Amino acid sequence: MKPFDRDAFARHLRQGAEELGLALSDRQIGQLLDYLALLSKWNAVYNLTAVREPQQMLTQHVLDCLAALPAFAGARNVLDVGAGGGLPGLVLATWASECQPDLRVSMIDTVHKKTAFLTQAKSELGLANVTVYTARVETLKVDQPFDVITSRAFAELKDFVIWSQHVLAQDGRFIAMKGVEPVDEISRLPAGWQVSKVQALHVPGLQAQRHLVFIERDGQTVNASGQGETV
Repeated sequence: MKPFDRDAFARHLRQGAEELGLALSDRQIGQLLDYLALLSKWNAVYNLTAVREPQQMLTQHVLDCLAALPAFAGARNVLDVGAGGGLPGLVLATWASECQPDLRVSMIDTVHKKTAFLTQAKSELGLANVTVYTARVETLKVDQPFDVITSRAFAELKDFVIWSQHVLAQDGRFIAMKGVEPVDEISRLPAGWQVSKVQALHVPGLQAQRHLVFIERDGQTVNASGQGETV
């Protein structure tokens, strides 16, 4: 594994964020680099991601998640399903801690070693806006439904919706992070759900395709603030 060159990674991260139109503070840059170092360290033992080199993690994971952040503007209570190594949950929470301080981010995974990592990262990064659950999302019970539920390379869209729809607010929406536009998966969505938008993403330094798929209940529209409402 190549050494972790923090200064070079900081320049790369800042340049990528600027290309995405994101203004990250020095503190946020530091937190994301701390996260990257922690992910790389734990990955050597716990296999949190198939990507091994920190440089590739920076582009394929961190910048990839940063590219999706504008989709969460205005969200207040987000659930990351199958959070794994904290993507996008920990990246979203780091950004929101300063840029959208009212946003709460919950992350859920069934694998104890992964949620142990998430809990450790939450502590080391000082993220008070994060909650971690070790459970199957199908069994999750919460007092306040989520206005946005997201996932990154978690499952087929149909399963993602069926398994987690019970904790989505009535006017909430799913935001699924995918690679190539999942046309076949969209066609298999369960009754009562519709895709409101598919958005292609540009990730600095990454040639592969990335898309966001926005899913809402039938009869729901998006109002001027970007939030769903039933009509």
